[in-house]
Amino acid sequence: MGVLFKDDLHDAFGTRALGYIPYGGADFGEVQAVARTVGDGDVGEYHTAWVEAGDRIIERGRAALAVGKRSSARDAFLRASCHYALSYLPLFGDPVDPRLVAAFRKQIAAFDEGLALLDPPVLPLRIPFGEQSFPAYFLPAKAHANGARPLTILTNGYDATVTEMYFASAVAASRRGYHCLFFDGPGQGEMLFEHDVHLRPDWETVIARVVDFALQLKGIDPKRIALIGWSLGGYLAPRAASGEHRLAACVADPGLFGMSDGMRQMLIKVGASPESVKDLGSIDNALLDQIEAMQRANRHLYWSIARRGFWVHGVDNLRDYLRSIQQYTLEGRVESITCPTLLTAAENDRLAAGAQTFFEALRCPKTLARFTAAEGAGIHVEGFNRSLLNARVYDWLDEILTP
Repeated sequence: MGVLFKDDLHDAFGTRALGYIPYGGADFGEVQAVARTVGDGDVGEYHTAWVEAGDRIIERGRAALAVGKRSSARDAFLRASCHYALSYLPLFGDPVDPRLVAAFRKQIAAFDEGLALLDPPVLPLRIPFGEQSFPAYFLPAKAHANGARPLTILTNGYDATVTEMYFASAVAASRRGYHCLFFDGPGQGEMLFEHDVHLRPDWETVIARVVDFALQLKGIDPKRIALIGWSLGGYLAPRAASGEHRLAACVADPGLFGMSDGMRQMLIKVGASPESVKDLGSIDNALLDQIEAMQRANRHLYWSIARRGFWVHGVDNLRDYLRSIQQYTLEGRVESITCPTLLTAAENDRLAAGAQTFFEALRCPKTLARFTAAEGAGIHVEGFNRSLLNARVYDWLDEILTP
């Protein structure tokens, strides 16, 4: 039994909204109501409950806009986008479920309508990247003195999209006087769902184009640009900082040295020798079968690897997936990170298990921020207390980026 949803996998997805409450995402009662509607239902009923709740909120927003209540309409549209974003997470996988694409399009349409009602309006942007372009948004600092302001760039991880970054970190940045640019890159959001563009390990290449774009925006202090990555972004952000030296600061939430270490530790715990898992792409078939069996016995693990992982990496089998994740490492690059770097480590986040080792490997000015269950911030990306995470991150950035 989960926190709100009866099904643990549904709970892991649905309760993500709780961290967005202070920033205009779905409120507690709305999440609770969806959970009650789903009850003992399956993935389809989970998806439908969230979409129908989002549709009702959209209707409320339309009614408010029709009588000139722009603020209420804006809040409703943004809140609906949060509902749609949570609806399709269990549907991840290739071939792409048409329900996922339909909900994603509703999500972005609602988000764009809501942001257009801000003052000043925030409109969708495109960041050029070769023959492609990334969807992006620029949220200006809410209140600040005249002159150029610092910028935070937000980078996503494995399965969240631009709308979740807005609620998780962008609103907090704007309130604290930071401009904020957030986007979905290869393997994320629109790039994966609509264009089948897969994740890539060389995030420094991605962020170089994002910084190029950011420097064209008005009111940006080019010497005060910080990159913040959450979830798998806890690897992507420092990987970018190892090659993109126009960054003045980097935040990894959590500090993640690479993708394959967790898999190796899991296999060692079930009896594999450290030598046998040194090269995951070459493990013997018996060990590969053992991983397959572990997946079948654990729905969340199966979703994480066979549904999400295969799709995001553009592979169709476990061995190729293991080969792919080995490329996502800071081995040989961590020494090249020169900007001040903040790593987070939540008490009960298994992805943060290597944060201390990562911290010790850094040669730049560095800080390790720990979060505990006693603070209500002990889970992955401090999901039940993003307010505390944002307070500590932006306090640190204030010190680092103060002229």
